[in-house]
Amino acid sequence: MSKNSPPTSRLSRRELIAGTLGAVAAAPLAAQQQAVETTRRPGRGPNELDQRSPFVTPRRDPSPTSSRTPLQDLQGTITPADLHFERHHGGVPEIDPDRYELLVHGMVDRPTVFTLADLKRFPAVSRICFLECSGNLRRGSAETLPQMVCGLTSQTEWTGVMLSTVLNEVGAHRGATWFLAEGQDAAVMTRSVPIDKAYDDAMIVYAQNGDALMPGNGYPARLLLPGWEGNASVKWLRRIELSDRSFMTREETSRYSEPVGEEGQIRQFSFVMDARSIITEPAYPTTLEPGWHEIRGLAWSGRGLITRVEVSVDGGANWDGAELQAPVLPKAHARFRHPWHWEGGTAEIMSRATDETGYVQPSWEALRTARGPRTRYHQNPVTSWTVGDDGRVLFGVERLRS
Repeated sequence: MSKNSPPTSRLSRRELIAGTLGAVAAAPLAAQQQAVETTRRPGRGPNELDQRSPFVTPRRDPSPTSSRTPLQDLQGTITPADLHFERHHGGVPEIDPDRYELLVHGMVDRPTVFTLADLKRFPAVSRICFLECSGNLRRGSAETLPQMVCGLTSQTEWTGVMLSTVLNEVGAHRGATWFLAEGQDAAVMTRSVPIDKAYDDAMIVYAQNGDALMPGNGYPARLLLPGWEGNASVKWLRRIELSDRSFMTREETSRYSEPVGEEGQIRQFSFVMDARSIITEPAYPTTLEPGWHEIRGLAWSGRGLITRVEVSVDGGANWDGAELQAPVLPKAHARFRHPWHWEGGTAEIMSRATDETGYVQPSWEALRTARGPRTRYHQNPVTSWTVGDDGRVLFGVERLRS
């Protein structure tokens, strides 16, 4: 360039990017400004323990005895360990893993005390399955989140040792038909479990989602009974006793038994969680605009695979099959989705699940007819969301009125 040539304007890389962003008329101004700002300063470096973005704030809803998973905020089927629901009977104990012991005795050849290190020496097994509290239903009010309707269910990749491996190690007797699982919490939670479950798929687990169990979910070790009511998967497991009869413990006689009908019958040892589903989107507090929407939700069954989910947008008058999102695993949450064009006006959206045994999720009326008016546990009715003329989505609590 000669001395007399006019100066040439040079754009820096940041100025060029900023200019390009400004030329994109469709981009909102605030988004353009944010994009420029984030390129002007370095972000943080790696740290020892990462945390969620400040813009992502899922929260459990705690009460004195439980906290519920925010189903409406999650994607996929795995629940982050710190958002897994909790249910306590005596609070969360603090247990030193170096002092942890599990006694296995009763009808066995070699009564044995196992340390956590001993359990970890056995061949490890991992499986993905849901866990659900047997009291997982809250009827609440119309302004109720999916989390509050049935947020006492979560899904984890559990890692541990098969209970059958431990029983073979101690020489379980052929005549043993039940075992007692006892926890180390202040409530000394105890449940009787048929021995067949031990030889089927029961596990003693010490990890969830690749890390140690969270304290509220049984650290350092707990029992896991896939597909069965959560209280039987005793946390902070300290003792297993084999017997030829059930133990009729406090928890399984005063809490987890319930009257059936009007003739004094008692429903007891109702372990398996029946097929269930819930729509998580759209749901309260969403307000819809006319147009296309995707109805999304979760379905699961303690009996095995979910084979079908149906969706209705007219209060159950008509049903259409929804698409199941892979992977669909046995005794596990499965995602479903269904396209819906809302043209305005009132609507009632609902879902119902069918599992591989042919069991179909019942209506509230059918459930109460089968169980009686005083039923408290294993309530898995079809639930709904109502859409008003203004697009506001509310929980269909009227369907669950007594």
